Amino acid sequence: MNIVTENAPSPGGHYVQAFRSGNMLFISGQLSFPPAGPAAIAQDFKSQAIQAFWNVEAILKEAALPLSSLVQLRAYITGVENWPVFDEVCEAVLGAHKCARAVVPVPELHYGCQLEIEAVASYENATAEAAQ
Repeated sequence: MNIVTENAPSPGGHYVQAFRSGNMLFISGQLSFPPAGPAAIAQDFKSQAIQAFWNVEAILKEAALPLSSLVQLRAYITGVENWPVFDEVCEAVLGAHKCARAVVPVPELHYGCQLEIEAVASYENATAEAAQ
């Protein structure tokens, strides 16, 4: 089942924002600009990282899931020197919640974005958390 929200950028190609399969939600790579489009992109890495997480969170909300339902993140960042800032933003956004993660330095991303976040969330994980 496709998950679509106006609170995250619309897909620019042949894909959906997210796809639910069973108890898993697979979130397509979210670039670091707001729903208004790439013309509104922030210039600094930290602001872009926060925006990319907001895009992921908007999709999770549409799917009725909290950030703590994330089980895996993949971040593609331009420049390994941005890794510590990405760690800082992860901690600020996710708090005590930790999930499996990969950070991949890349030479460039579309629209001049400095990062892209792809994620997997679990409905089972969200249910277990609600029961506690």
